[in-house]
Amino acid sequence: MKTLQDHSIKTRFAAALSRENERGFVAVIPDIKCLSPKEGDLLRGRDPVETAKQLVRYGAPLLSVVTEPQSFGGSPALLRDIVQTVDVPVLRKDFITDEGMLEETLALGAAAVLLICAVADAGTLQRLYEKALALGLEPLVEVHTAKEMDFARRLGAKLIGINNRDIVALERDDGGPDRTAALLAGAPAGALLISESGILSPADARLAAKAGANAILVGTALWLADDMSAMYRSLRVRQTPRGDAPCGQS
Repeated sequence: MKTLQDHSIKTRFAAALSRENERGFVAVIPDIKCLSPKEGDLLRGRDPVETAKQLVRYGAPLLSVVTEPQSFGGSPALLRDIVQTVDVPVLRKDFITDEGMLEETLALGAAAVLLICAVADAGTLQRLYEKALALGLEPLVEVHTAKEMDFARRLGAKLIGINNRDIVALERDDGGPDRTAALLAGAPAGALLISESGILSPADARLAAKAGANAILVGTALWLADDMSAMYRSLRVRQTPRGDAPCGQS
């Protein structure tokens, strides 16, 4: 078991994502979450730390861990345990609203942290973004609207997540990768773009790829699959330039 201090900079989040793109694939980022406000208990008796290890064995180059306790059943302890167990960069997903949570994220060993436009005002987001960079965390700026994408562009965000569902409604809506396709045109040049939530099938993954996403973040579809390994492999689709026909899956 590695210590938090062993979480080397050579395995940082954006670099791992880019390496998967260099291999020709959209990166699949499994989302480790215990509950879904829409689907209920996702673990169904499984150990989330052991499942995280399995997903890395399946080939996941990155992981996301939800630490929000009330609606998603996560915890900082879960993040810590996964970071200590796997050898891939880990994103912390939570409603980050103050600098203390960023310092906690660093101490827990995460490589990246989610900053959600919908849950903080512009001034707070800018302070959190700058603080994350100062700490050595990679901020993933999450957007859901064209206005939020414009803010991410003005912020200079290098990692942008497009949440296909409405986080304010705890993702109970039926949004899908068509939102990614609609918003990607407004993304800043050079940013790495992640399509989040509502990726339920290989067809959804290919739509995100066709739109130009560098990665997809998938939780519920993996947890509900009869065969998580087969589902993971089916979602690892070829990366395609925007506007090209989608390629077949691996």
